Amino acid sequence: MRHMDTAKRYGCEEKLGEAIRESGIPRSELWLTNKLWPGDYGYKAAKKACLDSCSQMGVEYFDLYLMHWPGSMRPGCSNRELRAETWRALEELYKEGVCRAIGVSNFLVHHLQQLKEDCSIVPHVNQVEYHPFQQPNHLMEYCHQEGIVFEGYSPLAKGQALNDPTVLQIAEKYRRTPAQICIRWSIQVFGFQLEEVDMAALGGLHDNRHVTWDPTNVE
Repeated sequence: MRHMDTAKRYGCEEKLGEAIRESGIPRSELWLTNKLWPGDYGYKAAKKACLDSCSQMGVEYFDLYLMHWPGSMRPGCSNRELRAETWRALEELYKEGVCRAIGVSNFLVHHLQQLKEDCSIVPHVNQVEYHPFQQPNHLMEYCHQEGIVFEGYSPLAKGQALNDPTVLQIAEKYRRTPAQICIRWSIQVFGFQLEEVDMAALGGLHDNRHVTWDPTNVE
């Protein structure tokens, strides 16, 4: 394993740092993604939180650093203004080399459009929920057009996809596990290919279901 995806919110930065040191793997051979919690949004708070996370993990930089959520979680504050203020901090961290790439998580098209208008660097990555039940194709297309890497998370829909009749039927057909089918539907792995009819069947499972946070109502 070479990619570690964590967040201050998960509460395991120090333990991951210990694991990295004990592994003996050179830092240059690891990809570390971390995320900024909304409680640390704001210019000064964001910079401090990022540097604190580096210290907790015993590293000098992150390969990717994300704003975890489009909402500020601060009553009375403008989400858009606080996002822009926070993003300017990430832009500086990027220019300083503390963050090799910067991005966002759970942002929808209008959040990305506003950030593009308010700041100078377009997010390098948008990490969002993506599985057969949640296929935000419009968001994917927008990210592609703007040069933003679309990164999906929760490919198994927190286990809900593993018991779906369509997924089970396709898994039996290919003699693979339901998890392998879901992940193979998302990315090109495992050395086997799903037929177009099966890709279409899995694509037809979309019901706009969220198994994690739903950012739809975040202004």
